[in-house]
Amino acid sequence: MGNTLGLAPMGTLPRRGPRREEPLPNPGSFDELHRLCKDVFPAQMEGVKLVVNKVLSSHFQTQQAKFLTWQFDGEYRGDDYTATLTLGNPDLIGESVIMVAHFLQSLTHRLVLGGELVYHRRPGEEGAILTLAGKYSAVHWVATLNVGSGGAHASYYHRANEQVQVGVEFEANTRLQDTTFSFGYHLTLPQANMVFRGLVDSNWCVGAVLEKKMPPLPVTLALGAFLNHWRNRFHCGFSITVG
Repeated sequence: MGNTLGLAPMGTLPRRGPRREEPLPNPGSFDELHRLCKDVFPAQMEGVKLVVNKVLSSHFQTQQAKFLTWQFDGEYRGDDYTATLTLGNPDLIGESVIMVAHFLQSLTHRLVLGGELVYHRRPGEEGAILTLAGKYSAVHWVATLNVGSGGAHASYYHRANEQVQVGVEFEANTRLQDTTFSFGYHLTLPQANMVFRGLVDSNWCVGAVLEKKMPPLPVTLALGAFLNHWRNRFHCGFSITVG
């Protein structure tokens, strides 16, 4: 019987190319490590405020000049790492300077490691503080930790669904001998064009902010209230944002 399968000789079989791995993402900046968790918490509000956001041009940028102090900021973002350097008030004659260096590296698509070095020098005083940082991003949650001689900062962000987000923060300052634990939640009501943020922390402070968009107008109304039981303080605020 003939070969009905029509198999080709081994030498003529197509070869499968090597599997290409996706490149690692850029980890972003050091200051944004806890951003997802912080965005869950409401911002403190007091009094009445009007904010007008107006874009003059896509090519127009504004700069603020500081006459008493000045600093140099430099940032370089590679494919899978970010390096930044900040020099504040460098004085070669007075031999004083403040330097802040950041570095973040993506080890995997989920894990980011890096650190921060703060160095200061002035006549009769010199010191440095090293802080190590790490962030792990899962599908629905992100855990971040900064730890060093100055203290520790840990945060956990969890997205339950499209409407509910929660965040937990822990901060310990060794110099001030202060420790704070905070819990925040973010509730989105898309049908009502409303966003509700709330918080409660270990300092006996509770607060909430309600935001309401007014389509088709580019206007957002916000009403917030905060109560500190420990200090017996209460304050509230109202804001209108245009743009």
